[in-house]
Amino acid sequence: MKRLALILLMAGAIRPSVAAPPDYPTAALADYVFACMAANGQSRAALDDCSCSIDVIASIVPYEDYIEAETVLSMIQVPGEKTAVFRDVPWTKEVVKELRQAQAEAEIRCF
Repeated sequence: MKRLALILLMAGAIRPSVAAPPDYPTAALADYVFACMAANGQSRAALDDCSCSIDVIASIVPYEDYIEAETVLSMIQVPGEKTAVFRDVPWTKEVVKELRQAQAEAEIRCF
C-alpha cells in the first residue's frame, strides 16, 4: 500500500497532505477556497487544488499575518490619500511579500 502511494505521489496523481494549523478558522479557509474556485473553475479538481493551496499558505503564514496581509491588499486597492499609508509603509510591503511568497509556494505544490 505504501509503495502504491509513493508511486502515485511521484506520478503527481496525489499530493502530500498539508493540514492548515488550528489557528485558521474554518470560515477563513472556506472563504479562500470559494474565491480560489471562482477564479479557477467550479470543479472537483479546483476544489482539491484550492484546498491544498490554503493549507500550504496556512502552514507558512501565521493566521494573524495572513489577516494583516489580506487587509493591506484590500486597502491598497482603494484610491485616495487616506489609504496611501498602506501602499507606502515598509511593514505593509513586508507582510504582503510574505503572503505572496506563500502563495507562490502553494502554486508550485498544488496546481
